[in-house]
Amino acid sequence: MRLDKYLKVSRLIKRRTVAKDVCGGEKVSVNGRVAKPSAEVKPGDIICIDMRNHILEVKVLSTPPSVKAEEAETLYQLIKDEKK
Repeated sequence: MRLDKYLKVSRLIKRRTVAKDVCGGEKVSVNGRVAKPSAEVKPGDIICIDMRNHILEVKVLSTPPSVKAEEAETLYQLIKDEKK
């Protein structure tokens, strides 16, 4: 699954266009490497998102094409949620 779509489906970022912009601004890394919006994400990958004053790091557990809002948190495991 594309990184920008995963961020939207998992509700880590609310809109896919915002996810594309964040990835394009080199604020997202997958397994320690800066990732483009089109980067492929698979279970086991570690995603790190650097938002202005907030760093979020998660481990991908699954990549279904869509889920209900209540089930979105089951797609990842939170590793780090740090405020700057």
